[in-house]
Amino acid sequence: MTRTSLTKAVRCGALMMAAGAGLNAGIAQAQDSKGDITLAYVEWSSEVASTNVVRAVLEEQGYNVEMSSLSAAAMWQAVAYGDADGMVAAWLPSTHEQYLNEVGDKVEDLGANLNGTKLGLVVPSYTDISSIDELDDKADMVNDEIVGIDPGAGLMNLTEKAIEEYDLGDEINLQSGSGATMTAALDSAIKNDEDIVVAGWTPHWMFARWDLKYLEDPKNVYGGAEHINTVVRQGLKEDMPEAYAILDNFEWTPEQMGEVMLMNQEEGSDPYENAKKWVENHPDVVAEWVNGDS
Repeated sequence: MTRTSLTKAVRCGALMMAAGAGLNAGIAQAQDSKGDITLAYVEWSSEVASTNVVRAVLEEQGYNVEMSSLSAAAMWQAVAYGDADGMVAAWLPSTHEQYLNEVGDKVEDLGANLNGTKLGLVVPSYTDISSIDELDDKADMVNDEIVGIDPGAGLMNLTEKAIEEYDLGDEINLQSGSGATMTAALDSAIKNDEDIVVAGWTPHWMFARWDLKYLEDPKNVYGGAEHINTVVRQGLKEDMPEAYAILDNFEWTPEQMGEVMLMNQEEGSDPYENAKKWVENHPDVVAEWVNGDS
């Protein structure tokens, strides 16, 4: 064999060994994976935080996790019909009540993962309005509008109901947008010392950044304190019992969620990387979710 032929043979053998090693690594990785899980969520800062944290925990335990950003209605439909395995973003009993009524017999509700939520109309603390029923006479103070979020969200449906219940239809318009456009409008108003009313909720990072207050709701349109639940598709417990157990055990506080949400507001930060960092820094909390320890 010539030197050139020998060199070619060596190179060919090296390439085959590399390819074989890569194939074996791929097979080993596939064997190590406990399965694929899709988590549906809505693009609210709270749900971005919680879903990424759950993703990080599940991935630590060997699952391949995909996150699917959807509208609230589509999120419930995805879990109900098996396009997603679960969600940790079900606001109950009021915000997502209509979606639960539509598909409740097709999903499994694992209960609250966070208690102490609240919905309502929010203004800067300096705004001289304390109750929703004052908006009729003070609509001009807030440019005759309520700044809302994404159309079809449960919060928007409740706000439309509030406009009707408080007879504000001739004075106030509800402007749809997104969570991001709502907070941008709030930021701009506060920087200019202007009055504004937005459709808001707790937990949300905006309460840590600005001095805000909820308007009183004497007609109780927005209901009392809510909770955020974990909901999974039927059959997940049988298909992936370990993942099911982690989702079932997942529970944290508004303060813990707030830590992640504030991290996500840092310019250029990555919610997924922030979630992994938070998980790494809270091993005792994560152990409770993974092992059911208390």
